[in-house]
Order: sequence, then structure tokens, then C-alpha cells
Amino acid sequence: MNSVKLDPTKYGLALHTSSPELGLALNNFSGDSRCQTWDLGRDLSTHLHHHLAEFIQPQIWADLKFICVAIGPGSFTGTRIGVVTARTLAQQLDIPLFSVSTLASVAWSEAGKSKQQGNGNGEESSLSNALAVQLPAQRGQLFTAIYQVSSSDSGLAQILPDSVMTPAVWQQTLDSWHPYQLIDITAGAGLGATVSSLLELAYLDWQQGKRPHWSEALPFYGQHPVEEKTFG
Repeated sequence: MNSVKLDPTKYGLALHTSSPELGLALNNFSGDSRCQTWDLGRDLSTHLHHHLAEFIQPQIWADLKFICVAIGPGSFTGTRIGVVTARTLAQQLDIPLFSVSTLASVAWSEAGKSKQQGNGNGEESSLSNALAVQLPAQRGQLFTAIYQVSSSDSGLAQILPDSVMTPAVWQQTLDSWHPYQLIDITAGAGLGATVSSLLELAYLDWQQGKRPHWSEALPFYGQHPVEEKTFG
């Protein structure tokens, strides 16, 4: 795969606001990277811009080459705030904005752990397995998706798009996949910490020449926002 590299003086920025835990990541993919999380709960909208302005230093906004944002599923309010913030920044800076599923970032994070474990013990990792991700939704349903690590090192292939299912239908779906690794996200715990995986997925797309316009970034809520209470 022919890919382009990021100028070491330029950075990618990731925002993850789909849970009560704010996650921010910055990386030039040449050795300079950092990420941080804050458990803000309902104060996310109040403190997001303050944390973002402090986090980016000593870099400046002009150092950004692209932005990526978690588009859900997750908290309706948090996801909306993150997408709006990312769209505004990308528009003002005239740079690409990558949209990444919350479930995809979790799957990629888990794939990274499996790869490290495989390299560490000399055995084959479970990267060949389908990565089935589930996240609690409202009314006893689940947010679901199935991914596969691409054999061409280009990120994740989406086998089953993000959707909402009853546990019974989801189980029937899983029964038709074998082998698979089930990743059960408990009420969004630790989602902000996958912000680095979010940024890595966006960078893989950037390397392949993708340059999505900020207007293409749309949140995925999955369920009616009035009834969405899982993440507050």
C-alpha cells in the first residue's frame, strides 16, 4: 500500500466526547504524541474548550493537519458537543475532519492489545478473529458492530455496520460468525481512553489519501435522543 507520511512539524488531533470521560490525543506520528482523559460527566460542555486550549500547547492551531472525532454511539449530548466542536475547528482551519465510530475505536484498541500479547508470548494473536463490539443502549437494547483487522495494515474493515439490536437478535447474529472475539463495553467505562486508537484510525485513512470535508462529520445516535439516558 502506497501511503504518505505526515510532516513531523504537523499533528493530528482527536476528540472523544461520547461518554462522560473526555479524551484528547495529539500525534505527529514521528515520535511526539500525548493523550489525556478527564472524567467530566455532565460538566463536559462547560470544560471542553478550556481543556482543549490547554492540551494543545505548546503546539498551536496552525500546527494541525487534520482532526478526528468520535461520532458515537454513546451520550447524545456529549457526542453532539464533540462533533460540533470538531466541525467548527476543521472549518476554521480548513483541514480534513475524520469521523470514527466509538465502537471502531474500541475494536482497534483491543486489536492493539491482542497484537502486543501475540508478539510478547511468541504465539499467534487473535487478530484474525472478527471483533464483535457491544455497548448498552436504552430499552434493553445494544449498540453493536463487527469489525475485522485489515490484512493490508490499513485499519479496520467493517463487517457489520453500527446498529441497534435486541440481545436476542445480536446473539443470533454472533452465532453466524465464527470465530469472533466479543468486546463488551460496560456503560461506556473507559471510552475516553480509546482516543489514541481513534487518532490512529484517522491517520491510516489520511495516509491513504482520504481528506473528508468537515461537513461530512455527522453524529450517530442510534436511538431517539429524548430517551437516551445511558451516559447522562
